Amino acid sequence: MKWTDVQRIAEELFDKHPDIDPRTIRFVDLHNYVVDLDDFDDDHARGGEKVLEAIQQAWIDEAS
Repeated sequence: MKWTDVQRIAEELFDKHPDIDPRTIRFVDLHNYVVDLDDFDDDHARGGEKVLEAIQQAWIDEAS
């Protein structure tokens, strides 16, 4: 899974962290959750603010 797999990342975060409200997560924590996913295999440094915003929004949509 790569940073561009925004929807898949959001789905996995939703499944792995059901008790976390994605609306209140800090980007540092979100970045760590993404790179800790079992199937994640991309350069950790590429997870910039724009991609994290997209993942956060997709996670919010998944949780709604």
